[in-house]
Amino acid sequence: MSLQDNAHHPAPQQPQEPVVGFIIDGEGREVPITEDMIQQTCTTLEESRQPAHQQG
Repeated sequence: MSLQDNAHHPAPQQPQEPVVGFIIDGEGREVPITEDMIQQTCTTLEESRQPAHQQG
């Protein structure tokens, strides 16, 4: 087998956004969790955090 034999077999393409999990919506359907959903949740969490109480 030569290196040229491998040139005829293209590499499998990767999906744009891999699915890391699902949530179940109110109607029982599986909804893929996207990176945007995670980023939005993290942003909301950061904005809701209370500043640490400073002792003086």
